[in-house]
Amino acid sequence: MIQQETRLSIADNSGATIVMCIRVLGGSTARGRHSRKTAGLGDIIICTVKKAIPGAEIKQGNIVRCVIVRTANPIRRDDGSYVRFDANAAVIIDEQGNPKGTRIFGAVARELRAKNYMKIVSLASEVV
Repeated sequence: MIQQETRLSIADNSGATIVMCIRVLGGSTARGRHSRKTAGLGDIIICTVKKAIPGAEIKQGNIVRCVIVRTANPIRRDDGSYVRFDANAAVIIDEQGNPKGTRIFGAVARELRAKNYMKIVSLASEVV
């Protein structure tokens, strides 16, 4: 689960390496408990770039839109299995939902296919 102030690594070659979530778009809240919005796989978040490689198009301090492709929190699938990744990761997207980078590093979750991020799924080296 991703919430405000969460730091994520970037899984594409857009130039940013570390981002921090500043707003969750959509997501969900738990009634009766904390009221923070949390995002899961396939949700869009607004982030600020905390670390970027030199000479890249995306600079440190830029505000970007990202879609979450890996979470350390386990996700339950319909068949009863769980999938969990080592760390949280996101891919920077534009306003139309297309990735800004041309390569995706590491595995991405199958749940992205159901949320119509087919370009990200096709660029990924492995879909888990």
